[in-house]
Amino acid sequence: MFDKKSIEILQIIEANGRIDSEKIAKMVDLTEKEVDSYIEELENNNVILSYSAVVNWAKLPVQEAVTAMIDVKVAPKRGVGFDEVAERIYRFPEVKALYLMSGAYDLSVVVEGRTMQETARFVSERLSTIDSVLSTTTHFQLKTYKHDGVIFKEPEEDRRIVVTP
Repeated sequence: MFDKKSIEILQIIEANGRIDSEKIAKMVDLTEKEVDSYIEELENNNVILSYSAVVNWAKLPVQEAVTAMIDVKVAPKRGVGFDEVAERIYRFPEVKALYLMSGAYDLSVVVEGRTMQETARFVSERLSTIDSVLSTTTHFQLKTYKHDGVIFKEPEEDRRIVVTP
């Protein structure tokens, strides 16, 4: 059942995970029941893995988290390649994302902690001590400009000159 309609529905949901089936049905020229069936199959086949929101935490009076992107050089193991070490890394609760990369390093790990020290301790005590890990380079995120296609920018003020009589 993975066809053109599946792709259209996925693109709509990816842009707005809160859109209801009735609106999707109108957009893709299907019934609401058909859309629900597509979505159920996509979820059951692990095509749709999760629904999430992009939140600007800097707008709230909560303790901000520290995000770090860590480049990891790995010695892959025969027969399992990078998968075994990747599995060990993604099981840590601090790890928010993990990617196999091409280029100067092998894995890109996104880690979140309460402080820079907590994140640094994770890297030095847990990540870099894994057998296959040869080296790490940590980059701390200072500011978010864009995430998942969403721009983090204040709306511009209306700068028109208003003349009052």
